[in-house]
Amino acid sequence: VQLRESGGGSVQAGGSLRLSCAVSGDIYRSYDLGWFRQAPGKEREFVAALTWSAGSRYATDSVKGRFTLSRDNAKNTVYLQMNSLKPEDTGVYYCAAGKGYWGNGRTYDYWGQGTQVTVFL
Repeated sequence: VQLRESGGGSVQAGGSLRLSCAVSGDIYRSYDLGWFRQAPGKEREFVAALTWSAGSRYATDSVKGRFTLSRDNAKNTVYLQMNSLKPEDTGVYYCAAGKGYWGNGRTYDYWGQGTQVTVFL
């Protein structure tokens, strides 16, 4: 397994969750790492990404100020800290690795199995 997500769950609106993505070493050290999500009946959308070369961080507007990316190089793990969660954040969250444009899921080569996040009122 090259990417494995964990940390999903159910939380009340306003609450927090931290997702983890454990990545195999060869991928962790040379690929951009991104988070995507897919809500029921909707297309997969970009959430946030961390580039391997410059360590730049990007996030979609709807999560800016609420979601934070971080990484632990000793553990080959990327984290997505999600605060002030809203019902519209509900979906399956996927971790992915790629070398193309960080905001386009089609350019990612490796995907985790996904973890469910449910935010209720």
